[in-house]
Amino acid sequence: MLHSERSYLTSHRGDVVVLPVYNEAPTVGSVIEAVRVVFDGVIIVVDDGSTDGTKEILGARHDIVSVCHMENRGYGRSLADGFDMARAVGAERVVTMDCDGQHEPAHIPCFLEALADADIVSGSRYLDESGTVGVAPEERRAVNARVTAAINDVTHWGITDAFCGFKAYRASALDRMTLTESGYAMPLELWARAWQAGLSVTELPVERIYFDGDRSFGEDLDDPERRLAYYMRVWNAALSREV
Repeated sequence: MLHSERSYLTSHRGDVVVLPVYNEAPTVGSVIEAVRVVFDGVIIVVDDGSTDGTKEILGARHDIVSVCHMENRGYGRSLADGFDMARAVGAERVVTMDCDGQHEPAHIPCFLEALADADIVSGSRYLDESGTVGVAPEERRAVNARVTAAINDVTHWGITDAFCGFKAYRASALDRMTLTESGYAMPLELWARAWQAGLSVTELPVERIYFDGDRSFGEDLDDPERRLAYYMRVWNAALSREV
């Protein structure tokens, strides 16, 4: 841990926002400020080995808890470590958001409220009410649609967006899932574990925001067919394992 304000942790119990970050110095400060406008609970930022100044930005703040990976360990591992820290500070409800400016923090209160009727609340960029900013890369939409359909074939949830990182969880739901996938396919393991645990899931609309130069998945996964194969491999492996 790089930074921890003990008095802050002890005075705001119950709700936690977890922000996984990797080389997001241009946006991380403004995202945290926007979260603070609508949320006065604990913010946990998991820095996944950033090399661009993100670490220094986080270290200068006194209103967050920072968890630092000394090297890049993956999106899934960052979320899992954020969940562990949330449990350590006594979270009852946990919100996750990306920190690249593509999620609108103003939705946080609605996500927390929706947990009254579900174990997991997941954002969807593909509901009729979801707004759009920019143009979604077609290959990403196609991969998402194929994976979402595979999940619905098993779970019958009828979700519309398998990969939105804007979510809210009851802490009791997180306690019923063991998550080990460290990479970008971690949401597939999460959906398998949620279905196996009999958890309830609902979606809320969020904006579909894409920028020029949208992030790479890494050299091996920027090819959509390779990425789809990786996602399905993790999904099928998670379904085949008893927990």
